[in-house]
Amino acid sequence: MNIAGLIRAQALAHPHKRAVVLARPHRGGHVYPCYTFDEFEARSNRVCARLRAAGLRAGDRVLLFVRPSLDFSVITFALFKAGLVPVFIDPGMGRKSLLRACAEVKPRGMVAERRAFIAKLLYPRAFQSVECALSVPRLLRRLKDVPEDQVLHEPRPGETAAILFTSGGTGTPKGVVTTHEILHAQTRLLQEMFQLGPADTDMPGFPLFALFTLAMGMTSVVPDMDPTAPANCDPAKLVATLIDQRVSFAAGSPAIWERVGQHCRQHGITLPYLKSVVMFGAPVRGEIHQLWGPILPHGTTYAPYGATECLPIAFARGIELLRHWEGNRRGEGICLGPIVPGMSVVIDKDADIPDGFPAEVGEILVSGPTVTPEYFNRPDATAAAKMTGPKGLTHRMGDVGYLRDGQLWFCGRKAHVVVSADASFYPIPVEGVFNAHPDVKRSALVAVKQDDRTVPGLVVELTRERVWSELERELRALGAAHAHTRAVNHFWRHHGFPVDVRHNIKIDRVALSRWVKEQA
Repeated sequence: MNIAGLIRAQALAHPHKRAVVLARPHRGGHVYPCYTFDEFEARSNRVCARLRAAGLRAGDRVLLFVRPSLDFSVITFALFKAGLVPVFIDPGMGRKSLLRACAEVKPRGMVAERRAFIAKLLYPRAFQSVECALSVPRLLRRLKDVPEDQVLHEPRPGETAAILFTSGGTGTPKGVVTTHEILHAQTRLLQEMFQLGPADTDMPGFPLFALFTLAMGMTSVVPDMDPTAPANCDPAKLVATLIDQRVSFAAGSPAIWERVGQHCRQHGITLPYLKSVVMFGAPVRGEIHQLWGPILPHGTTYAPYGATECLPIAFARGIELLRHWEGNRRGEGICLGPIVPGMSVVIDKDADIPDGFPAEVGEILVSGPTVTPEYFNRPDATAAAKMTGPKGLTHRMGDVGYLRDGQLWFCGRKAHVVVSADASFYPIPVEGVFNAHPDVKRSALVAVKQDDRTVPGLVVELTRERVWSELERELRALGAAHAHTRAVNHFWRHHGFPVDVRHNIKIDRVALSRWVKEQA
């Protein structure tokens, strides 16, 4: 079934309920224009008619460069209705990666705003396959005069619904192929995980999350923020919208919710309508869960685990994760909670496990209804990440971790494990020990070359200025107390870690490793 059929069903069941709401700045506050589900469905049908009239055909790939707005989801679901394949590329990944992604996917169509058309003029080779380019104003002009096209494309089993590019934070950006069946499965699992439905109101810090919540019949409020720079959001604006719209469910980068939480604490604000604050995109520090406790008198935080290639996999409430936080400080990794019902996780165990470690660690392998089938036009990457196991198609997450008492624990990216002649050092367990120091905001394990040998080193970002020689002695003492950190004897201080472009929270370890080499 076409994923857009869920919107049609919501329009029939709740025609006058608000579907999309825009937090628009106005005289120091906000006004909130909206579309009802009936209006959303009709508008999406008209956009679908215009797309088909422009000559786009089912199966055509269409670049979509549209800012969050009332019409972002309208256009996306219109593409689904027409059987077109929207291609989502994060503009924050950098010019070179973005142009490479555009050229690689060979789109026939493009729906975009002015800046993308300028890029098309400046870099024609990246867009040479585009035969039909529609500006957003042109697509939406005099839309009421366009008759609705209510013919819903019926996809074949396994037919591509969308291509979503990874951010490239841990390697080259790749186009993840997803199907209508996978989108349906993700919607169902997320709905069951968080007990969501038409009575709820969503405020997504990551625009694509609205596609799921709208399909559930929720009202989705577009926040007043730049989603490409979540760490720079204005928390006062977001808090105002959370209160004004009685938002019950909010999801996005931990960088957003750390800022919003600090603002609420500083001003004594509580959010009684907010039931769920969902943080994803990077490991979430226990301090952020603690920060939100008093702010949510009737709610809790969540930290689900997944990836563009497979979402969701595991999740747990913040209060449950805090019970395991002392384990993180002892170097046991980060608890990700139980596996989502319907998904399956096995551990491809490493041969070399650090002394004193609580379980057998290895790469996390996932199977289930949300595992995507391939990377677009990248057979080598697909072969490396996908395999057929006892439970069907299985995805190699590229993350290392372990299972204990029904809980999944995260130990970092496989590519970031430091392998020396004597042992393997896993990033999260090593960093957890040093992050327990009150003056360390966060740390990052790096590989260091010493006399033609690889040894572990650590870069730290501090919460306050310290005499470095004193702090270094304290860090050495911390490391000496644990078997798996005793070999960490090289330390550097960094004044502001580089982070990923999508969520502004995940440490850019490649850039940090280059920086360490420059210090030599």
